[in-house]
Amino acid sequence: MELRKVQKTRGGTFFVTVPKEWAIQNGITRSSVVATTISSDGRLIIDPKYDLEPTPQTVVIKPTPYLSREIIGKYLLGYDFIRIEAKDRITIEQRETIKETSSRLIGLEIIEEDIAKIVMQCLLEPSALSPEKVLRREQLITSGMYSDAFTAFVEGDTQLAKSVIARDNEADRLYFLLVRILRTIIQNPGLNEKLGVSPIDCLDYRLSASLVELIGDLSSQIADYVIRLNGRKLTNDLLDSLEKLSKAVHESYNDAIAAFLSHNILIASSVRDKRDEITRLHRQVESACNSLAMDMAQTVISVTSLICQVYDYSVDISDLTTPKLT
Repeated sequence: MELRKVQKTRGGTFFVTVPKEWAIQNGITRSSVVATTISSDGRLIIDPKYDLEPTPQTVVIKPTPYLSREIIGKYLLGYDFIRIEAKDRITIEQRETIKETSSRLIGLEIIEEDIAKIVMQCLLEPSALSPEKVLRREQLITSGMYSDAFTAFVEGDTQLAKSVIARDNEADRLYFLLVRILRTIIQNPGLNEKLGVSPIDCLDYRLSASLVELIGDLSSQIADYVIRLNGRKLTNDLLDSLEKLSKAVHESYNDAIAAFLSHNILIASSVRDKRDEITRLHRQVESACNSLAMDMAQTVISVTSLICQVYDYSVDISDLTTPKLT
């Protein structure tokens, strides 16, 4: 950090000099024009390249056993073009990996392909997608997954369970997209002002999106238990307590996201305040399992544990709620 003294002209104008090294590096000369922006937290941002289109970022990847991970990593880092180049040729297996990975990443399309090279381009414009909209969409999908997973468990509906597992891919795609958008916002101060998202907001969105994605994973695990049971249904004695527990957890999850996005501290507090109720219902379900066969009792206890994990993650999301700035 370099401190500089603010000065004032006789006419009442305040001014401060800029670092010489910075001016030279950015081609600033006498009479150059720069753009100034006042951020929401009171910072003054000076942009010497305000009138320039951002240069597309390109990265080259060599095929390795970790090709899929490499592509996802570069996508998350915000690269516009991802080139996969082999010394001799790209194998059939590598091409399948590239195409499968591309399908998991929203906006990433193959635009060029030959024997030794595949070029992918991300066609999304970050400024057209707000983090709030993407998080809402991710939450809607995972909320539906949780609801359907529980219904499938209660009714022994294996087809519904399979549809829950299939939807997990879409939740993952939205999570990856949100991470890419957040990283792009952090790297472009003008973009965070345009979207009204501060760097601290980006951190909170990233944590919330991660928890939402984990809730989608938990829903898929519940659905997997349904498939293992192969159509077996629960007894009526158990249903009442289990449905009350699931309903309370589902409401907590939806309230947590609503509190986070609306900066509503009261709603956020209500999520944590349900802890005693959730614990009581959990114990009721465990007690009701005493009358079940051993294998079914173990399955119900495992699913109940997953349901309570959804509540724990909901509390974590609600804890990220900050009051509205006045």
